[in-house]
Amino acid sequence: MSFLNVEIKARHTDAQSLRDYLQSQQAEFRGTDHQTDTYFNSPNGRLKLREGNIENNLIYYERTDQAGPKQSFFKLVKVTEPAALKDALTASMGVKVVVNKKREIWYIRNVKFHIDEVEGLGAFMEIEAGNILAPELDRAALQQQCDHYMHAMGIRESDLMQVSYSDLLLEH
Repeated sequence: MSFLNVEIKARHTDAQSLRDYLQSQQAEFRGTDHQTDTYFNSPNGRLKLREGNIENNLIYYERTDQAGPKQSFFKLVKVTEPAALKDALTASMGVKVVVNKKREIWYIRNVKFHIDEVEGLGAFMEIEAGNILAPELDRAALQQQCDHYMHAMGIRESDLMQVSYSDLLLEH
């Protein structure tokens, strides 16, 4: 099944202020995940295997590279044997890049917030307003949610990132 997100990624320098805001909004803290995202050479979109202590998924997604809120269509498959799947995908497609990060995961209803520390890149935050938990919401409603939280959290245009962590690592 395909899902839709409207999402942003931004640099940040004050993780505690982000936590304080989320706590003031009664956000649900799901935990801190140590994630390894292995991106594979894919002829279409992006394909990554996420291995973590909370999330283990194979994720295919299509998203434009642009600053500010962007639309992302994705397919998510829960994985019970990530090491075996990684071996098979590596053998068949080859690895493009690996992203290692520590990620705090927070939720307010259908909106997911990440506070990330990415190895080799630094500190970031993400907002993902998605219809995976609220299928009745369309793109306009998700955009409105993303815009609201960007403003409420003080995210500036100059903080917004155009590309994924994988692209940033490939640039280095």
